[in-house]
Amino acid sequence: MVNVIRGAEAPQFELPGVRFTGLAAPSRGSRQVCTWRITVAPGLESDQSHRIDRDEVFMVTSGRLRITPDGEEIHPGDAVTVPAGEPIALANPGQEPAEAYIAIAAGFTATMADGTHVATPPWAQ
Repeated sequence: MVNVIRGAEAPQFELPGVRFTGLAAPSRGSRQVCTWRITVAPGLESDQSHRIDRDEVFMVTSGRLRITPDGEEIHPGDAVTVPAGEPIALANPGQEPAEAYIAIAAGFTATMADGTHVATPPWAQ
């Protein structure tokens, strides 16, 4: 069965400076792939990096983002693939909110820089 996930009805989750809009996920009919949209506040700098156990793809649609520590800025139309196990430290160096879509295999987990293990977040379940 095909599932339609309407943007206006998609669940939203908030972390300081980042809003996650859940799109494809196991709870919304996608068994193997998760996607979501992030909106990142201007000036945000992640306070701690993390590593994901699967490859993760970021596709910027507006604003500017930096995805990895000391990584280069990406702009609308750019994509970044972060291989599994590489550090991710999200930053918006711009003066306006930035948006990106993310795609990753379902069931991923993360490990914070301090060693804390994090289960699959709610926007990807």
